[in-house]
Amino acid sequence: MNKTKHIDNEYSISEAYRYLANAKETLSKSPIEYGRYKDPKYVREAAGIAYLAALKALDVYFVSIGIEKKILPKSIDGYWDLIRKKVPLNGKLTAAISTIYENLHVDAYYRGHTNTDLVKAGFGNARKVIEMINKLIDKTPEPRNIVCEPETNYQKLKGKK
Repeated sequence: MNKTKHIDNEYSISEAYRYLANAKETLSKSPIEYGRYKDPKYVREAAGIAYLAALKALDVYFVSIGIEKKILPKSIDGYWDLIRKKVPLNGKLTAAISTIYENLHVDAYYRGHTNTDLVKAGFGNARKVIEMINKLIDKTPEPRNIVCEPETNYQKLKGKK
């Protein structure tokens, strides 16, 4: 694993990227065979981390617009409410979060689904959410500490698709 400088700010977008990189690294531990990940333990763990990466990005945005850290949402319903109220033009964001919630949180994490297409769609949408939030933060009046995703060295595991 490539060591990157970690910024000690729980509410910076780099933290969301770090979560996503950790999720990818965890997922890479499970070989693929016939369109499915062979080890559901790693899939569940990675799905949970990727889901949290998207929520972390939302937290970063909410804090950047002045919502106090202590009143950040504690449930998906709380996130939906704040998204409706505080995120401008949120159709794409809402669709991406729905996919993340369904594919990663419910199907992969809770139900143990291991289909590669399902998991990859969830990961792709997690990245989209982080990138959308990064752009929204860019548009806020105050300058923010925005960092690109840290480079991570991923090894491809030998496995049959």
